Amino acid sequence: MSRAQAESVIKNIIREIAQECANKGQAVSETLVAFMVKAVVLDPDNEFNVDRTLTKDDVQKLIMLCVDRLLDSQSPSLDTVKMQVYFDMNYTSRADFLEEHRRVLDQRLQPVIREITDSRARTRDELEGLYRRVVSCVLLRSGLGSPTDIAVVREATAALQSVFPQTELGTFMSLTKRDKERQLNELVLIVTGIRLFNRECGKGGEGIDDLPAILSEAVPATTQNVQTEIQNTTKLAFKYTALVEDVVANKKSPEGLNLNFIKEALINTRQHEAFLSILLNDVVGCAQQVEALESQFSAGMEALKNTVQSKTAVPTAQVYPQFITLAHLWTGFQDEMVLLSVLSNILASLEPFTKIHKEVLTEEVLQPFTDGLEIRTDDQRLADSSSDDYRIDRKEIENPKIELLFHETTKNFDKLPIQYRGFCGWSLVVYDRLLIPSNPGNGVLRYKDSYYAFCDKQAAYEFSNAPESYINGVAEAAKKSPELIQLLELHTQFASITPYAQGKEPGRMIEAPVTKCDSGTQTDTHFMETNIVKSYEWNEWELRRKALKLANLRTKITHSVQTNLSNFRRDNDSQVYLPKNVETQTKRESSTNVPKPSTFVAGLRGCNSTKTTMNIVDLTLDVDQT
Repeated sequence: MSRAQAESVIKNIIREIAQECANKGQAVSETLVAFMVKAVVLDPDNEFNVDRTLTKDDVQKLIMLCVDRLLDSQSPSLDTVKMQVYFDMNYTSRADFLEEHRRVLDQRLQPVIREITDSRARTRDELEGLYRRVVSCVLLRSGLGSPTDIAVVREATAALQSVFPQTELGTFMSLTKRDKERQLNELVLIVTGIRLFNRECGKGGEGIDDLPAILSEAVPATTQNVQTEIQNTTKLAFKYTALVEDVVANKKSPEGLNLNFIKEALINTRQHEAFLSILLNDVVGCAQQVEALESQFSAGMEALKNTVQSKTAVPTAQVYPQFITLAHLWTGFQDEMVLLSVLSNILASLEPFTKIHKEVLTEEVLQPFTDGLEIRTDDQRLADSSSDDYRIDRKEIENPKIELLFHETTKNFDKLPIQYRGFCGWSLVVYDRLLIPSNPGNGVLRYKDSYYAFCDKQAAYEFSNAPESYINGVAEAAKKSPELIQLLELHTQFASITPYAQGKEPGRMIEAPVTKCDSGTQTDTHFMETNIVKSYEWNEWELRRKALKLANLRTKITHSVQTNLSNFRRDNDSQVYLPKNVETQTKRESSTNVPKPSTFVAGLRGCNSTKTTMNIVDLTLDVDQT
């Protein structure tokens, strides 16, 4: 069966399960059904072989088991899975929240902006209508008041006329669409800054809510709500942990107490606690951001007041940037309001996923089993096991593949990624899915680049003797309770369990495993020759223009003139053939010799006579005499 055929079969199974649940009055999402199908297949009790093609009987059995699990109204395990699906589909990072909010806002305003940029107003009435649309766009984009409120519209119109009078519409109409959008955005910021400044001075601000004051009350209230919810959830988790620990450690068999139900309830509360901690961290981030925005807004408003100082005219180059800065800061307040509202909605939506075990395991039901039972908090467990007697002894670990790390000998010890979200892996296996917090202060075992912490040193010693056995044991426990895959972050061991959001959108909290390695690649600079024809033209009219240009060139003559100066301004090159060395050779060598001429002039001194007679005497010797 090909991959495409397998995916088609899986989709048909998912649709059939969803339809079956709908027929029985329970609406479920396909995301939840897809995860439940994988969970049922992984459960060893169901005896599905993932390496074998499913028969028709297997498909019917799979559908029946999935429908039964999805319709179980008294299952904390199903509620935990639903909680995980909901949180993953509705929660993302702060930056993604705000980006999505701005994208939706821009999408809603796009028709209004398009109506302005595409307008071809000519008459006076059309220009007035266009100006009113610009005012409405400014109000909708800034979020300061309703465009149906007359007082708000008048104030916004007055502020807009001070920076963009109606007479400037002609210039605005001549701009390109992109320039129009850019100018609209700038006008929105400037008008927003002007209205905020007028509100501060007591001269306007109609329809503008006091966001800093609202946030200063809402943020602490939301923080208190989240902290209260965390306290209530952890209180139940501590009680469930102590109850299960007492039963499994002392091998009790209490009547009227479903131990598996309590374990599922414990997993539910721990998952709820993890999600609440994420929300609390975001709310604390909101509080810090609001505090920073308030200080910046106050400083910006004070600087603007010092710039204006009751002057009748102020250079726009000085005040416009300050108005824009105020508008950006106010947008920050609006973003915090949106983010706080989303977090509050998620907080309220998580509560229904914890109702089943709260309704079943009431205080009256648990009272007989918890009387005289010591219920310890996570902090108390850490304090009780923080003495030197509980520290792991290196000598007791005989496995050479395991490395023992301590806080005082390891850099960035507090940032080590402890496996199983900080829970003891030994307890998960020995006590069958019991979640007991570990104490990294007593030592952390490093095995195959993974870090493991335990509730006591004896658990660490037993783990070090057979680490693979306990790691596989945790995986088997997760097959029984598939909600542990996300809670304990076991995606590396369950590669087939992808995130609920199918991993298509970035920024999700649940991420599929990523295998990292050091690798290097080398490619040629241009391993493929480019075939870009510079002279190619797709436009027929451009080709016609070139043809006409070439036709006109036929009757043209090119003239050039060269002067003595221009001759030195250009590079001249010439090429010649270099002379060759030529030699000749004869058959024999011969030579000749001639006498050397020599003469003497005699008679110049008179030679004892009164008459001087000059004679030339030939003194040349023959060749033979030399």
